[in-house]
Amino acid sequence: MKVLARARQTGFTLIEILVVLVVIGLLAALAVFTMAGSSEQRELENEVRELFLLMQTASEQAVLNNQELGLRLEEDGYQFVTLDDQTGDWKASGERMFRARALPEWITVTEFIESDAPRLASVEDPLRPDGGFFSSGETTTFELEFTLGSSSEITHVLASDGVSPMEWRKPGDDGGDA
Repeated sequence: MKVLARARQTGFTLIEILVVLVVIGLLAALAVFTMAGSSEQRELENEVRELFLLMQTASEQAVLNNQELGLRLEEDGYQFVTLDDQTGDWKASGERMFRARALPEWITVTEFIESDAPRLASVEDPLRPDGGFFSSGETTTFELEFTLGSSSEITHVLASDGVSPMEWRKPGDDGGDA
């Protein structure tokens, strides 16, 4: 009697391959979700980045155009204003990039602005800015803290000592420029 020996097949079954692919997919999705952070954190960073770049641009424009620019912080956003040399009044900037912008309601802005800094306007001026970018290259000394709602776990800070370039301190930074 002859016994036929069945040849042993090596390799993986289709089910084993599919299980491995599903596990790898779940791990990749978890890694992307963990590394990306929440959408509010990303949007907070984007809003702070936009304001930081606009403030740098305003500072440069003030020097290049020999014109005083200001930043008005409002309840729901911010606006850049320019000083009219003839009347001495502040008016909304006519440049499109300096248009008024709204911030999402879940972003909290805490401002620390030097109170004895020159304002170039009277208290009655309806568009009196909170901070200024002067044609001399100086700025008002300020610190703006941006947080998600009332939570202070994630805080972005825009700051200037009035003479040095503005700095953006991100969460986890030790105070260096961004």
